[in-house]
Amino acid sequence: LFACNMPKTLRRCVHSFKAILWLDSMGVCRKTFAPLNLSDYEAIGRCEQEVPEYFNFAGDVLDKWSQIEKERKEPSNPALWWINGKGGERKWSFEELGFESRKVANVLSGPCGLQRGDRIIVILPRIPEWWLLNTACMRTGVVFIPGTTQLTAKDICYRLLASKAKCIVTIDELAPAVDSVASKCQFLKTKLIVSESRRAEWLNFSDLFKCVAASAVHNCVKTRSQDPMTIYFTSGTTGFPKMVEHSYGSFGLGFFICGRYWMNLTPSDIVWNMSDTGWIKAAIGNVFGPWFQGTCVFVHAMPQFDPKVILNTLCRYPVTTLCSAPTLYRMLVQHDLTRYAFKTLKHCLSGGEPVNPEVMEQWKSQTGLNIYEAYGQTEVGMICGNMKGMKIKPGSLGKAAPPYDVQIIDEKGSVLPPGKEGDIAIKIDAKRPFTFFTRYVDDPVKTASTIRGNFYITGDRGSMDEDGYIWFMGRSDDVIISSGYRIGPFEVESALIEHPAVVESAVVSSPDPIRGEVVKAFVVLSPSFKTQDLKKLACELQDHVKKVTAPYKYPRKIEFVEQLPKTITGKIRRSELRNKEWGQI
Repeated sequence: LFACNMPKTLRRCVHSFKAILWLDSMGVCRKTFAPLNLSDYEAIGRCEQEVPEYFNFAGDVLDKWSQIEKERKEPSNPALWWINGKGGERKWSFEELGFESRKVANVLSGPCGLQRGDRIIVILPRIPEWWLLNTACMRTGVVFIPGTTQLTAKDICYRLLASKAKCIVTIDELAPAVDSVASKCQFLKTKLIVSESRRAEWLNFSDLFKCVAASAVHNCVKTRSQDPMTIYFTSGTTGFPKMVEHSYGSFGLGFFICGRYWMNLTPSDIVWNMSDTGWIKAAIGNVFGPWFQGTCVFVHAMPQFDPKVILNTLCRYPVTTLCSAPTLYRMLVQHDLTRYAFKTLKHCLSGGEPVNPEVMEQWKSQTGLNIYEAYGQTEVGMICGNMKGMKIKPGSLGKAAPPYDVQIIDEKGSVLPPGKEGDIAIKIDAKRPFTFFTRYVDDPVKTASTIRGNFYITGDRGSMDEDGYIWFMGRSDDVIISSGYRIGPFEVESALIEHPAVVESAVVSSPDPIRGEVVKAFVVLSPSFKTQDLKKLACELQDHVKKVTAPYKYPRKIEFVEQLPKTITGKIRRSELRNKEWGQI
């Protein structure tokens, strides 16, 4: 399925037939590097080969790429290329990454007192130490729990208590927040700060790193594929964040297909994935996806996204692959992109929430490049996507990705015909796919609630067309029912953003004495429209939506706002707006 010379006898229908058709249609043919046995990992990703009993991404993949580097005669791209925009720069080969991460592994198991199975919370911005700690945790068997630097003291306390983490790593700016709650967290034993300054009751990362500078000898632990490797707190779009536990198999092996076929990466590529380090997309796009393919990870440590800085960086550095959230693309298309020469950029990706068709069209018209979307979850990784070589249907999330058989089902678990709206679900046969999360930690009831018959329920609503493309409607609790009509927020938001006045919008339900509930849109205006008559502009936007989509979907209420509430991962918090409308907060 994945190589042009693969024998037909290997084309076993273990996963969705639609996924097979999708892969066959791509016509992608690649060379593999025998020392890494990439063909075996492909077979595992397709569920054509059993998951190995033992697997460790650091030892079985990163160290193998280090070996390949040594055997090459010609220079290659670095494994990690980091800049801070102020003249600071670091480049590490896979060999150097291994050397440095082994030293950090000795820091964790030595001064920090962590043992295999212990949990560590790492709250760092996009700095090299985040990659070193992530890799060092794999080498030691310590469970890695990332968090965004936007967390508050309350957020940190919740995560420390829920995870029972024994160690926390952060920066100067967040140290006071940690100190303010540390006494409440009885399991916390060690606080490690990444800073040039010193702080009472904190171990200093730089000091410890220098102490073990002569000790880069460390034997990577032998981990089973089912052993816990990482825990991610969900973004909290539907309530308190849940702890999603992944194994060495589900994380380390599970993102091979994503990196090779959605990200379309090779060792000659340089990928810039702008995800925050606290989001699972950072693991997909900045660790497992690219490094499985021997690809260079490019990182810009900008504290805030600046469209002009991003555009100039794409012109200056040889980035081949760009990956970002829809919000960034919406920001970038506000600029004249024809003024910028992206000499090496050839592949653009987005995920987290759907990209509005208007934004996709504007981006392509000015750059000549498509935006390839993918849809996934913290719990199960990539569910479907638009892959290189596929026909893109603007507004669609693409087709099911191996090893998943994705269907649209009703409340009883029956598969719905093409075009019918229902729950987006993944078919489960005798056992869960190895790419699934192992559990919601300490919440077996919630874990069990994700299953309906023979399906895993994503909690999202959508439909599938006759070609197998999936169309996103919204979270199950985001769908609006007005006068008997079911209305998804995304389709209304997509219509709104086609109007030049709209930079961004969020659509929720609002109470109505006659219809029960109606569509309300919160709209962020383009600066040039803020001085206009807002009442007339609201009517203009309503008429615009009626023309673009079915008239019954138009927002009967419009409120203009300066910004929209978002999760720490950049997703719009429609639940917050909806609760406000219904008087719940």
